[in-house]
Parts: sequence; C-alpha cells; structure tokens
Amino acid sequence: MSSFATLLTRVDGRWRGEEVEVDDCESIADIADLALDSAGDVRLILIEQDDEYAAIVRVDEEAADARAFLSDGHAADNYRLATAIAEDLVEIGAVEPEDETDADLEAPPAHDSAPFGDADIVEDLGTSAAELLAMCAHEGTLPIDVLVAVCEKAGCAEMFDELRA
Repeated sequence: MSSFATLLTRVDGRWRGEEVEVDDCESIADIADLALDSAGDVRLILIEQDDEYAAIVRVDEEAADARAFLSDGHAADNYRLATAIAEDLVEIGAVEPEDETDADLEAPPAHDSAPFGDADIVEDLGTSAAELLAMCAHEGTLPIDVLVAVCEKAGCAEMFDELRA
C-alpha cells in the first residue's frame, strides 16, 4: 500500500510543510495530535492512500476539536485509517449513521461511496463545500488531484508539491 501524509501549517500568512507518519493513528484525535505539535493559525493534515481516498484533517488555532473530511466512504471498507476517520465522524455526529436492518447486521460493514465529513473544512482557504464535493464526485479525478486543487486555492500548492516529490 502506498500512502502519503503531510502537515501544512500557516504562520503569519506563510505556509510550512512536512511529511508526517500516520500509520499509528487510530482516530481523528491521533491525527490532530500530529498537527498540535506545530505552531500555526491553520493546520491541515492531508492524507492520500493508493489513489483510493483523500482525507483532510484540520486543527485551527482556537479549535480544540479537529474537523475532518473523507473523499470516499468506500475507503472505510478497506483502509484502516479511513475506517477510523469514518467511525469518528459518525461518533461525533458529523455524519448521520444509516438505519440498520437485520440484513445489515449479518453483512460486513459497508459504507456509501459519497464523500462525507465537514465539507466546509477548507472553505475559508478558497475551496467551497460545493467545489470540494464536486471534485470528489467527478469521475476520473484522483484523490491526490483533490488535494492539489485545495492546496492551489489555499496558496500552498508549491509546498505540497515539494513534499510529494
């Protein structure tokens, strides 16, 4: 499996970035802890795995709780970190759980392919919720393309590209 995770922080209008290790993270809070070690008025952890999903976790200067967005719910069926993010989003009420039927209780868990979480997560950085959702739903757009587009609008695409290289 191939994955990429980076922490981008904005301090005094300038972006800084570093690659981070998320393999040991088991929740949104664990991911947020990686960001809290860095100063910044905006902290974003961007995750992409196997061209299957992208996740954005955001911790702002004044926010105690992290916000998260997952580009494809199906990833939660196959990827441990995506599962943890999806479960946390349901637990904190960011996503309404689907009603379970008796058949659902017997079948392995399955998630809708729709993106979910806080679609407004990067609206103040230039990507509206509608744009973010549209990019995730657009056939042929890879998860990394979504992250690149978000970074372009936020003004940190160069930093993001350097870290990916």
